[in-house]
Amino acid sequence: MTHRVDDCIFCKIAAGELGTEFLVETPNVVAFNDISPQAPTHALVIPKRHIDSIRDLGEDDAALVGEMVQVANQVAKDRGVDESGYRLVTNSGKDSGQEVFHIHFHVLGGKKLGPIC
Repeated sequence: MTHRVDDCIFCKIAAGELGTEFLVETPNVVAFNDISPQAPTHALVIPKRHIDSIRDLGEDDAALVGEMVQVANQVAKDRGVDESGYRLVTNSGKDSGQEVFHIHFHVLGGKKLGPIC
């Protein structure tokens, strides 16, 4: 199921329409604090271009995903959790818990995180 880009809150954030403070910005990716943090460090990393979820990535998106990981690493370093450890998470689809259908990575850290599996 593809969602409408004009209704996408993350597209509006990436376009600068909502005044969200970016932690990191590159030509293709932005990172910002999650409004409902689950850890002392909880940032979201999104591409500026709308892609519903990881299942919608194509062969041409490898560089974009790499850039997203590099931005996540920069957020972790800037927040001082790169050495102690952090979690990088993405969800795909309703059953996974995806709430906003614009691909995004969660960067979580700043406390001991429990196992997920």
